[in-house]
Order: sequence, then C-alpha cells, then structure tokens
Amino acid sequence: MNKGGMGVGSSSIMLIFAVLCLTVFSLISLSVAGNDKALADAEANLVTRYYEADALAESVLAELIRNGGDVQGPLYGMDIESSWDWDLEAQVAAYRCTVSEVKDLYVRVVFTDDGYSVLAWKLVDTDEWTFDDSLNVWSGEEGDFGFGMMDMDFSFGIDWESDEGIED
Repeated sequence: MNKGGMGVGSSSIMLIFAVLCLTVFSLISLSVAGNDKALADAEANLVTRYYEADALAESVLAELIRNGGDVQGPLYGMDIESSWDWDLEAQVAAYRCTVSEVKDLYVRVVFTDDGYSVLAWKLVDTDEWTFDDSLNVWSGEEGDFGFGMMDMDFSFGIDWESDEGIED
C-alpha cells in the first residue's frame, strides 16, 4: 500500500534531473575555465613581449647615452630619430620597439649638458582606430526612432483627432 509518499519512479526522475543539471554545470565550468586559460595565456604573452621590448629599449637608451643622443643610422635594427630641438635647446632622440602587431613601446629622450631626461616611455597603439557605425541607432532627430519605427502605425485604428465617443 502506498500512503501518499513519493514512489520509486518520481525519485528516479529527480535523481536523473539532478545528475543532468550537475553535468550541464560541469560542462559550463569546463568551458569557462578553458576561456580563462586562453585569456591568461594571451596576457602572459603580451607581458613577456612588453618586457622584451622594454629590455631592448633600455639597451638602445644605454647606447644613446654613450653617444650623447646623436646616432646616425639604425641601432639594434631600429631607426632612431635624432634631431636638435630648438625649443628645448637640446638633442632629442625618439624610437619605437615593437611589442605586438598593434602595440609599440615609444621612447623619447632629451640630452642636455647636465645629462638626459626621458620625456616619454609609453605603450602606444599602432593600429588605426575606425569608427563602427553599422548599428542603426537613434540620431537625435525628431521622428527618427531608428530601427525603422518611423514607418510603423501606432494609432491602433483609433482616430485620435476626433471627439467621437467622448462624453462630457
């Protein structure tokens, strides 16, 4: 006799549902972990390449200091822009070390009689930014709702201009 409790069939269904839920959650966790690892690997690669570029920039700076900032021709395979700056009344050298396909380490150094001073030592983008206007959004013009809503009829078949059917 069954006295209103759960039968064997319903407990089996609940167990199958729980196992199915746990399986789905474990697959989602595995996917997220794989994505996190790929992101961490990409970040580690970028940091490694940055420090390689930083070490190369330090080597170039050491050579520039030995030469007083006046270098003719390429140095360590990089073109050095070296010129006299009349505003600063000093020799200025600038160069870039490649970090990735879209990033460079830009260095600008000024050499005076008292020594040298680093004006810029920063990571800059080399890829040109392009504006993406592919989304159809509201332009701010009255009546332009974007997404083609201007052509839609929102009257719902009601003549809003007439007073018909309105009682005082």
